[in-house]
This record gives sequence, structure tokens and C-alpha cells, in this order.
Amino acid sequence: MTTPIMTEAELRAAVQRELPGVRADLERLVRIPGIAFEGFDHTHVERSAEAVAELLRGCGLDVEIVRAGGQPAVIGRRAAPPGAPTVMLYAHHDVQPVGDRALWQSDPFEPVERDGRLYGRGAADDKAGIMAHIAALRAFGDRLPVGVVLFIEGEEEYGSESLERLLAAHRDTIASDVIVVADSTNWDIGVPGLTTSLRGLVNCFVEVRTLEQAVHSGMFGGPVPDALTTLVRLLATLHDDAGNVAVDGLTQGVGATVDYPEERFRAEAGVLEGVQLIGTGRITDRIWTKPALAVLGIDSPATGEAPNALVPTAKAKLSVRLAPGDDPTKAYAALREHLHRHAPWGAQVEVSFEHDGAPCVIDSTGPMFDAARSAFRAAWDGTDAVDIGLGGSIPFIATLREMFPQAAILVTGVEDPHARAHGPNESLHLGEFARVCLAEALLLAKVAEVGRG
Repeated sequence: MTTPIMTEAELRAAVQRELPGVRADLERLVRIPGIAFEGFDHTHVERSAEAVAELLRGCGLDVEIVRAGGQPAVIGRRAAPPGAPTVMLYAHHDVQPVGDRALWQSDPFEPVERDGRLYGRGAADDKAGIMAHIAALRAFGDRLPVGVVLFIEGEEEYGSESLERLLAAHRDTIASDVIVVADSTNWDIGVPGLTTSLRGLVNCFVEVRTLEQAVHSGMFGGPVPDALTTLVRLLATLHDDAGNVAVDGLTQGVGATVDYPEERFRAEAGVLEGVQLIGTGRITDRIWTKPALAVLGIDSPATGEAPNALVPTAKAKLSVRLAPGDDPTKAYAALREHLHRHAPWGAQVEVSFEHDGAPCVIDSTGPMFDAARSAFRAAWDGTDAVDIGLGGSIPFIATLREMFPQAAILVTGVEDPHARAHGPNESLHLGEFARVCLAEALLLAKVAEVGRG
């Protein structure tokens, strides 16, 4: 006999009951500085994986910690009841470096609540994603109406270098009918979002050489170009006067006609008074469907240590966000060709690849997307979800589409426009987090209903 699916009222009460414990476990995860970047202590990533595995075992899942040459991921599985679909729930347990700690109002790895938000590195991105999955599983207890596979990655913030190997190695274990990727954002506080397009990514380094070694700036300055000035001039060619990316061959598209007032965008981004926005077109075009290019860092003498000498070499790290429909390999070739073609004063230019990721557009029609929208509407008390693009990148979604072409991929998230993911004072809106947890529980119930036909 088929077990009845829990009602919305039952799930609301169950999620509310579980939230205090879920928050306590989230705070424990935030205290683990699991940074997968080179140069950091990776034993913390191992600790993080073990902590996640323990949480999944507590939900009655069969759990293993896996790796494929990179950082540890955690896979937990619970078989579907007869005839029910299986849902993969994705999140990641690694976090970004904290940067300058002086910019944080509190210790980034000691979670603290201020004004209804929980502050700490990973509190939003993406340890809250993990705990939203846990909250839904705990709410159902022994009455889970679908099969679940939890795939919790350990190096997403560092580029997911080993992820495709992991997915291929465990393909049969993680095969699912529905995939929920909890690593995006909602449209606003009080307004859920369903991500339907994501930009891709190309990161690379450009190094400029003009001299065999540093020389006296007074004796040789004037006719001899220093590498840092040369690099600055080269970087300036990457945008036109309006701030649009000026690299030929990159795809540009048109975004959804969602109202995104400039005043709101400026406030959410923290743009200083008097600073102009760059680029042309609607805000949604510029952040969802047009390329963006940023200089992430420069290697050159620090100002406090710089002698009166002409710099012989200078190096910059570039990051290009690619519009949906673009190809990372072609985009990198176009960027490399631009940098060589625009080398000032005959300077030697070397471009080296770091990593890339494909953009994607998701067809958000069908019964599983209807189920998601219905769950969101209920969790947000009648407010419909907004279909949004994501300026950031989740490259493996394209891989999941290739591996499981019949699966519906739902890109959700716990963040809001004020979460400051990747920046100082990252935080989670606790009221929105409660809605996300309820929405996921309702979604699993509705997926089960669709599966039963």
C-alpha cells in the first residue's frame, strides 16, 4: 500500500519544528574554514566533508565520501519507494577565501546573527544550500515520498576541476529524474526566483614583458616603456568608452524584460555615489546575457616596496563572463587574439589559460517546473517565482544536461541580493532561509504527486 504524501500543513509544521536544529548544524558547518584554493589548509575541507557525511547519515542515507584527484565530495542516497521518481539535491560544502579580514564586522568563521541575518563565510554560499536539503529530509522523516541522491561537492568555489570525473565515475549512483541545484539566488527578499539561464566563464592570465631586468627610472625613463604602464594600456583596450566589452567574437544576447531599477541595482551592488555604471542596454542584459570582463588581480611590485626603477614584467588575471550561447573555447581564442593584437609598443605578451565553464539556457517548461513554481508560491505565501538569469556561472549544469537529458534541472538557491556571497560580511536572511526550506519540502511532495500521475 502506498504511504500517503504529507500535506502542506503537515510539512509546514514539520519544517518549523526542524528549523532550530537545522540552524545549529548550519552554524557548525560555517565554523569549518573549508577552502579548496591552493595555499590553504585542505584538512579543513576534509573536516567539512566528514561533517556533511554525518548529517546525511542522520537522515538515513547511505553515504560515501568520494574524490577523483581533487577535494572530497559527499554522496548520500536513499532509494525511491516503488514507482516514485528520484531527485538529486546538489550543493557544495567548500567556501571562498575571506580576503581582508579587516573588512569583516565579525569573525568570518564564527557565525553571528545581526538584524535577522546570519553572518559568516559560507552562511549563504552554499552551506545553507546543504542545510535546506537536510531540513526537507528531516521534515519528512520516514515518510519521504521520493528517492533522493545528495551530491555535495567540495571544490565548486575553486573551479570544480574534478567534478566531471566524479559525475562520470558515479553516474549510475546519481542518476535521477529531477535535479535540484541549490546554488543560486532569489529575486528579492520576499520574492522567490527560478534561475533559467547562466553565464559561462573564462579565466586566464596575461603577462607583459618590456625589459630584460629592472633599470633606473631616471636614466632610462622616457624612451623605455615599463611593463606596468604597458599592461595598463593593454587592459584599457578590453572595454570601449561606454564600458562595453570590446573583444570581437563574443556572443551578446537580450535578457528577460524583468524590471530592475538602476537605483535598486546600485544599492545592492554597493556602488559608490557618483560612480557611473558601465556598458549599455538594460541592467538585466548587462548582468545576464552580455559578456562581462574584469581584472581580478595584478602581479607587480607593491607600492610600499617599489624602487625608482622601470618594471620589466607585469601580470594580470582576467575573468570573462560569457553570455548564454557562447562557447568557452572560442571565447578564449578571441580574447587571446585581442590581447596579442593590441600589445602596446611591441611589448611581448603571453596569455595562459586557467579554467573555463560553459553557459546554459534551461527550458523551464513541463510538470516538474510547474511543481516548483507551485511549491515556491505556497512557501512565499502566494508570491509567484520570477524567472531570472544568473550573471555567475555553474558550469557543471551543462554537463548534467548532457549526462541526464531527460531530467528536469531546477536551479534554486538560498541567497538574496544582499547576501554578499564571495565578499566580506556574507550573510543569510533567516526568514528567507525558512521559506527556502519549506519550498524544498513542498517541492519533493509535489514531485512525488507528479510521479504518481
